[in-house]
Amino acid sequence: MEQENSGKSSIRIDNNPDKIRISNIQNQVKKNPWMVSTIVLGIIALILLIIVFRGGGVTGNVISEKDIGEQAVNFIDTQLLQGQSTSTLKSVVEESGIYKVIVSINGKDAPVYFTKDGKFISAGSELISITGNVVNPNANTQTPAEVPKSDKPVVELYVFTYCPYGTQSEKGIIPVVKLLGNKIDFKIRQIGAMHGEYEKIEAERQLCINKQSPAKFLDYVLAFALDAEIGNCNGDAVCVNPLIDKLYTKLGINKAGIETCMKTEGASLYSAEEANSKTQGVSGSPTLIINGEKAQSGRDSASYLKTICNAFNTAPAECSQTLSAASPSPGFGGSTSTGSASSAAACG
Repeated sequence: MEQENSGKSSIRIDNNPDKIRISNIQNQVKKNPWMVSTIVLGIIALILLIIVFRGGGVTGNVISEKDIGEQAVNFIDTQLLQGQSTSTLKSVVEESGIYKVIVSINGKDAPVYFTKDGKFISAGSELISITGNVVNPNANTQTPAEVPKSDKPVVELYVFTYCPYGTQSEKGIIPVVKLLGNKIDFKIRQIGAMHGEYEKIEAERQLCINKQSPAKFLDYVLAFALDAEIGNCNGDAVCVNPLIDKLYTKLGINKAGIETCMKTEGASLYSAEEANSKTQGVSGSPTLIINGEKAQSGRDSASYLKTICNAFNTAPAECSQTLSAASPSPGFGGSTSTGSASSAAACG
């Protein structure tokens, strides 16, 4: 049986009840956060029958209600809402051997379901573990290594191009990079693509812009991250491409040259970045590495300036300047936000 609507999303339910599919549920959730309580709930009964009565996918490693609540909020914000909105935990209750997590999104309550061992009950063929998709800021108690000092710090920011916390960090750090100029060696490094093929395409595009028009690269990345319309496209090429063309025109970037690079060199540039990330042991977006060591920093420009300036043997005069201490909001757009989720959460 197959059902389709006129939009980008379609729902396919095969004859085998174990093979239930939803296409692009994240896209619809970001446009209508109430998809969490409509489409997901509309199909959840079938999933519950599979989980509860057939016992599929539960390992027996039970997570406490407190932990499932914290991890669920991180998962919903990053993977379902992808930074376009935020959720607030209201309650966690156990029903029929699973957890029902009630969250508030934009002032409205919505239930989301998880197995007791920490898997999101979706309409996919497999349960989705929520323990490996988002870095829990309270889970890592290891003290980071001290960042070595140097005359010209090497600063690398590792991101997924569509990770809401990656774009957040780019919005915070680029003003710092522009201020310090050639007094640091700065690179944005691509980790790979965790959100879909469109993320890989954008990574290849940014790598080609950096190669073909390096003087305009940071301007492009910042404009990309600040463009709420691009975020609303959810990676759909028909929607995104005209907006990218506008950025090309605005910034004076040669579209034909970038597209040629993407066709001839994009895959190799992307593969090299993926390999580098694996070699460095980086899987979370954003990850900041300064002089070869992972560094921690707030994601506002003032915090990034302080963190990077601490890596100089002798800090330059620019380090005494005052930059914004307002943390950019996760995702696309130019708003600001506060709170631990906005300064510590990550995709990965």
